[in-house]
Amino acid sequence: MQRPRLALVPGEPAGVGPELCVRALQRSWTADLQVFGDPRALLTAARRLGLPLEQPAPDLLVAPGGRFGLCPLPAAVAVDPGCPAPANAASTVAALLAAADACSRGDCQGMVTGPVHKGAINDGGIAYTGTTGLLAAHVARDVVMMLANPAMRVALATVHLPLRAVPDALTPALLERTLRILHAALREDFGIDAPAIAVLGLNPHAGEDGHLGREEIEVVIPVLERLRLEGMRLEGPLPADTAFLPAKLARFDAILAMYHDQGLPVLKHAGFEQAVNISLGLPWPRVAVDHGTAFDLAGSGRADPSSLFAAIDTCTRLAATRAARNPTP
Repeated sequence: MQRPRLALVPGEPAGVGPELCVRALQRSWTADLQVFGDPRALLTAARRLGLPLEQPAPDLLVAPGGRFGLCPLPAAVAVDPGCPAPANAASTVAALLAAADACSRGDCQGMVTGPVHKGAINDGGIAYTGTTGLLAAHVARDVVMMLANPAMRVALATVHLPLRAVPDALTPALLERTLRILHAALREDFGIDAPAIAVLGLNPHAGEDGHLGREEIEVVIPVLERLRLEGMRLEGPLPADTAFLPAKLARFDAILAMYHDQGLPVLKHAGFEQAVNISLGLPWPRVAVDHGTAFDLAGSGRADPSSLFAAIDTCTRLAATRAARNPTP
């Protein structure tokens, strides 16, 4: 296929996103990048880092990595690294939605996003629970959050919920929808024709035959049995304390965890710097860094760009795989 074009969104302008994007523009990539954000924040970050970056035209950035398209969305007030301004919440969200619209039009074939701060956006008067939810609502799609690094892929049945709310949220409909989205994404975006998915139990020892909880018996097992009849390769419910052993991981293309802290600590321990956050179920690939805005590092030049670099590489591969499996007539 032709080189994919990816929408690159720095995220919260007072965080480390602008300087990470500046570092990304110093390199050449196997995809073309178009930046959606505040050019002043990027140029200021480049000066602070001592790295070359120019804006010779309103819609163009030039750096050692090449010439990059720019969709300028200026912040309302001057950016002070480490100090988010509520007045800039609207432009932060506007950059995300403009990038999403570019992907929906086909102008870009994937979207890479830097870190966004939920509190800063809510303080700006915009109800916001996360970029995954924002994009899902914008395109009216159900989505699943999956984190990945070279060691494993871990998808989540529930995301940012208090632990006491997880059992009630884990309904058969939710679990089936999540598994269908995960299975389809592994096929379409990762090119795995018959993906093998490990499904974790909710309770210790996967419920111990009902002695430690009945969610496995009443919710998880019936859904797995129904989807296996359709040909899905699903194993579980598995006890979470042994599912991540290397010998077991080697058998699976992805693991579905029932809640946030059941699966993600293991993944991050196995390789935090190379971890990325992937939104499954959107009409186009979206990959985000797996870290926050790091206000304490913003402006210091010490932020590690590894996760952003991994996100660009991952999104490039996903866009290429999706295009190969769904060629344009």
